[in-house]
Amino acid sequence: MPTEPTQRREAATSAKLPISRVVVVLVGFVTLLACLAIFGAIAQDVHNQEAIALDAIMTPLLHSYASPQLDAVMWAITTLGSTFVVGPLFVIAEVALLRVKRRREALFLAIALIGSVIMNGLLKLVFQRPRPDLPWAKTPLDYSFPSGHTMNSLVFYLALALIAWIIWGPRVGIPATIGALILAVLIGISRIYLGAHYFSDVVAGFIAGLAWLLIVSAGFDAGTWVEHWRMARPGAHPPPVAPV
Repeated sequence: MPTEPTQRREAATSAKLPISRVVVVLVGFVTLLACLAIFGAIAQDVHNQEAIALDAIMTPLLHSYASPQLDAVMWAITTLGSTFVVGPLFVIAEVALLRVKRRREALFLAIALIGSVIMNGLLKLVFQRPRPDLPWAKTPLDYSFPSGHTMNSLVFYLALALIAWIIWGPRVGIPATIGALILAVLIGISRIYLGAHYFSDVVAGFIAGLAWLLIVSAGFDAGTWVEHWRMARPGAHPPPVAPV
């Protein structure tokens, strides 16, 4: 049975960040700064109502490939980022995680997605960018910037991939992460193709979603290391150990 000093030594050892962990933290921090910088640049142009060259190029470029078959594919892809799909999948994932007592992962997913939805709604109200005015497009009635489909689907599917990585390891986590990123990109492309968003809306949604997920992930990760650090302090009382 582990003694209290043994538990404290184990906690102290786990509280030390290995080199690989430091690299991950630094890469995440740099990525977050890059996301904020790019989003800020796009947001400034949108706020100043300045024309963005790629907005004028990407929509007609993608629509030049339009066909009934491709329309059907794009509608199917864009539906994967809609509330009608993400909402039920979120509930199913939460129930599944709670049933296997993965409460931390369930909380992570809930904070990530709900926070993304709230943040996207607030950003739309702040910038109030009108949707593209295209004769062939069926656009929603809300504002355009940033793309909610892109932002929320990136956060949801990538959060699921990270949870899969935690539970089943990198053999499942790496393909799941790549798949989530590809799906989010395809959903963003479908929004441009269908005329529901400008290119800059989609890029901003992708970047904002990634930045938010990095923040939430860092918060949960920091909580783990703080707990390890508290356990490693002299005088800290480790949780009781069940007799064996």
